[in-house]
Amino acid sequence: MQVKLVAALAATGLFMSACGDKDAQRAQADANAVGFVPPSVTSRLDFGASMERRFRTLDRNADDRITKDELPAPNARIKAFDRNKDGIITAIEWSEGTLAWFDRMDLNRDGTVTSEERAESRKR
Repeated sequence: MQVKLVAALAATGLFMSACGDKDAQRAQADANAVGFVPPSVTSRLDFGASMERRFRTLDRNADDRITKDELPAPNARIKAFDRNKDGIITAIEWSEGTLAWFDRMDLNRDGTVTSEERAESRKR
């Protein structure tokens, strides 16, 4: 009789600890879900179109040039697009600069940038 009682208690203990593990796993899964950010994939074409819209937004007077007064707060990345260093970023300089930026992020050279590639390129 005592053997059956001990076995039953042991089985109950295992069952309860398994439930505790499941509760802990569920709590961890819930915590992970709160901070979940779905992975993203951006093609070179989509990135180029997005950057073109950004150029048009910055070019407030629509003269196909971004001048110093149209630039957002000091931004070294955008200023680097000014290849001839005349203080003006033309549409061609912008397009070439942004696509070169995309190509640096596209670590596996497949024409798309994933959120993982974007994060890795930031580290570099």
